[in-house]
Amino acid sequence: MRHILCSALFCLCAGTAAAGADLAISAFNSVCFKAGQTATVARDRMQQMAGTPLPFTLTFWDKTLEPAPGTPMLIERRCEVLFDGAHTPAAIEALRVQMATPPVFGFAIDLPETHDALPGTALIEGRELLRGRVAVVHVGMRGDQTFMAVDRLPAGWEAM
Repeated sequence: MRHILCSALFCLCAGTAAAGADLAISAFNSVCFKAGQTATVARDRMQQMAGTPLPFTLTFWDKTLEPAPGTPMLIERRCEVLFDGAHTPAAIEALRVQMATPPVFGFAIDLPETHDALPGTALIEGRELLRGRVAVVHVGMRGDQTFMAVDRLPAGWEAM
């Protein structure tokens, strides 16, 4: 009886972790690629999808819309989710589908000098966007958590 209870409890915990990862991945792909949103708007959109409190950590800023003191100079916009567990294959697969869905999210380019693969990186890729902008998508692990991030660099970032 004890073994059956422990097995059922493990399945429940594993299922909850997978559901949290699915929510984080879905929220990232649905919200993080939309321009013109403040941190409050991005959080509200994610909360509508995933509930309150968010079952993941959200980092978001867009310096073109509101001040973001203490953020890297050459990144004008960042959206990142960080969630429990090792889910990089699922995150990468969903990210690739999202970037290929019209309107297609730019075209792969060499990684800008503003970014490097960090320990735990599973994917990092530069993307050429419209109006001279560049984005960097990044998926990896930080300790026992998976992260998905997209940074947007301003037009003319190379000359800054």
